[in-house]
Amino acid sequence: MTETALITGANKGIGYEIARQLADHGFTVLVGARDRERGETAVAKLRAGGADAQLVPLDVTDPDSVARAAATIEADFGALDVLVNNAAIAGPYEGDGKPSSTTLPTLRQVFETNVFGVVAVTNAMLPLLRRAPAARIVNVSSEVGSLTMTTDPDGPLWPMAAIPYPTSKTALNMITAQYAKELWDTPIRVNAVNPGYTATDLNGHSGFRTPAQGAEPIVAVLTAPAGGPSGQFTGFRWGAADGAEFGSLPW
Repeated sequence: MTETALITGANKGIGYEIARQLADHGFTVLVGARDRERGETAVAKLRAGGADAQLVPLDVTDPDSVARAAATIEADFGALDVLVNNAAIAGPYEGDGKPSSTTLPTLRQVFETNVFGVVAVTNAMLPLLRRAPAARIVNVSSEVGSLTMTTDPDGPLWPMAAIPYPTSKTALNMITAQYAKELWDTPIRVNAVNPGYTATDLNGHSGFRTPAQGAEPIVAVLTAPAGGPSGQFTGFRWGAADGAEFGSLPW
């Protein structure tokens, strides 16, 4: 039976590449997109490449949109095998970008998508994920959410000092751990994966990894044999002392 995968924010960037690569593995990919037109364009492009793709209009910050998406998936498929919480924003750049320049409206805006949206979508999709034989949830995180890495004076993240996006990813890591604990005795695996500093709209395409490269560690976790680890933070290891490109990251 073909497995189904919902990817939020899948009309471009890493989300699109996750969908494309999962389709190459035989998944039916559900393209979660806030903008219907962009979503339809992405689906058409995926189908032209041979993918079994379907648009699921989804704004993770809108409870009604989330509920409609869950109802659509239930009506069309009855269950869900994979959920990738990929949709995220960086928020507007304020002042010098430092913590002391952060405003609460910006912080709320970023958390609305990157944190609250993840919880809303996950809770809405859990009944469908529970119906699958061995469902997987991946939260697309970032090394900037690692307290260990961000406080290492010799690490690549030391020059960064900002609040909205990094703290949203730190919160996302804890969300991952808590869902993993709740679902520990079920077949559902919940993990956070870091794509690395990837060139996308979110960072003005300043990253040094391509969207296809960013998707690779995420797809690797999603296509691993059932019964694998849960509650882990893995992916691209920027500046790792041992030189290993992929593996576990420090929380």
